[in-house]
Amino acid sequence: MGNDGGSIPDRRDLVKTKAKAEQADKANQTKARWFYCALSKKRLQEPVVSCLLGKLYNKDAIIEYLLDKSAYGDGEEICGHIGSLKDVKPLKLTPNGALSNGNGDDENRASFVCSLTQKEMNGVQPFVYIYTCGCVFSQAGLRTVAGSPKEKEKQSESGDSPTPPAEESSDPCPQCGTKYSRTADVIPLNPSEEEEMVLRAAMEQRRALEPSKKKSKKRKQLEEAGDTTEPPSKKKYGSSTSQPSINPAMGAASKAVIQGLAEEEAKRKAGMSAAVKSLYGDGKPARKETFMTMGTFTRYA
Repeated sequence: MGNDGGSIPDRRDLVKTKAKAEQADKANQTKARWFYCALSKKRLQEPVVSCLLGKLYNKDAIIEYLLDKSAYGDGEEICGHIGSLKDVKPLKLTPNGALSNGNGDDENRASFVCSLTQKEMNGVQPFVYIYTCGCVFSQAGLRTVAGSPKEKEKQSESGDSPTPPAEESSDPCPQCGTKYSRTADVIPLNPSEEEEMVLRAAMEQRRALEPSKKKSKKRKQLEEAGDTTEPPSKKKYGSSTSQPSINPAMGAASKAVIQGLAEEEAKRKAGMSAAVKSLYGDGKPARKETFMTMGTFTRYA
């Protein structure tokens, strides 16, 4: 069949099949997300920051991007939601003490670990950070120390919790003691696509509430100071009846000048003839203007 005395062609040799799509190596993808900056693709080095979507960046890369948006080709796609350094949070990471300088195996090991469980931040275990303080923990370690929200709800329903409901909404950070909310301030690092959509919606909602928070803070400060009236800016420009303050000495002098002018005008009119006085219309109805005199000025009018 092959005309060479023994070679038999197979179907794979005669029929061309569609090539299979290349699949990315999941291990390399995980390593790229947890070991390298999402923007500059360089190894993560402190200071490290994260956004409300849980992505990891080197702080110097973010500063370079903010100064020049064209510094990275895909910068707008990766971190287009970051407009200033206020949109990222510096992370308090725990270095991995097991790393040894000069060892080739260190490239495959995580640079940071959880301060509670000492597990490496390599993508095998999910990690989270607290938005109020920036401390980073493994999700399992934080749940072990603080307890899951479901357990707290069960305790509150059963009445076993000694604390009132108002204090259950905030818990102290296990590392620094800063208060945080387990429902709003715990951000997962490198979340899945579904979690990222939820985080994006929460980020937009948080940013929409920021202006109202600023206004409420100003009102609280005014209430604490005991001033329930309008702010100074509104007092100065808001009301049309307000008048500028006048120096008493200047006011008295102006009144004297006005009175002197009025007396001189009365004397001038007293010496006028009847014909001139008639032009002023004293005690007589005003004469209707014609098209010849309308809009003109006379010295006696």
